[in-house]
Amino acid sequence: MTGRDGGADIGPIGNSPVIILVRPQMAENIGTTARAMANGGLFHMRLVAPRDGWPQERAWRAASGADRILESATVFDTVGDAVADLHHVFATCPRPRHIVKPVMTARGGAAELRAISRRGLRTGLLFGPERAGLDNEDMARADALIRYPLNPAFMSLNLAQAVMIMAYEWWMTQDDTPPRELMTNETHVATKGELDNFMRHLIGDLDECGFLRNEQKRPGMVRNLRHFFERGEVTEQELRTLHGVVTELARGRKVRQQ
Repeated sequence: MTGRDGGADIGPIGNSPVIILVRPQMAENIGTTARAMANGGLFHMRLVAPRDGWPQERAWRAASGADRILESATVFDTVGDAVADLHHVFATCPRPRHIVKPVMTARGGAAELRAISRRGLRTGLLFGPERAGLDNEDMARADALIRYPLNPAFMSLNLAQAVMIMAYEWWMTQDDTPPRELMTNETHVATKGELDNFMRHLIGDLDECGFLRNEQKRPGMVRNLRHFFERGEVTEQELRTLHGVVTELARGRKVRQQ
């Protein structure tokens, strides 16, 4: 039916929200949405009255291997039918007007969805058509609205971008990646002992060459050097390189003195 085989080995991860695309207009947007969903560990896609019918080969070409999401997508005639088996539904809305509902950010909405899902309840996220978004009848089916706090002078997103923001925030609700880490590859962050060893080497050669000859300034100069090397996570490999630099500088000085 799709003319494609294979794709990434992806599938449902836990009790994740259903992504419901209401009256999507372009096959390419459905495909790129599937790609965004796969990035954030989302799998369940539902289409409400897609303009050009379903399936559409162009969606697979745009999905970059997220084939299984498209193959598992289901089609409904109305939003009511698409959400009938769900317990909680949130709707994305750029400019909520004349509606009395809770409004959350993407991060707040993702946290709420995660908490609901952990209770074993089924959840869904409504995304409207590319041109106009969800109408009031669509949003009436939702428990709460999600609005992205973007640049107020320019808040235009395409469908896949809108889904990607929620997919990312959903994934981050359970991700434990450190917010910052040092990539050391095959070496390791130097220990205080290794730093002390290098400082003895460096200071010894600086004393020998006369750089620290001013006795009054010497303690402060040594402290400044130590602060320089201690304030960052110097690696063991970097220290070995610096040992070599100091050794070669001292050797060159001796050769010149002969």
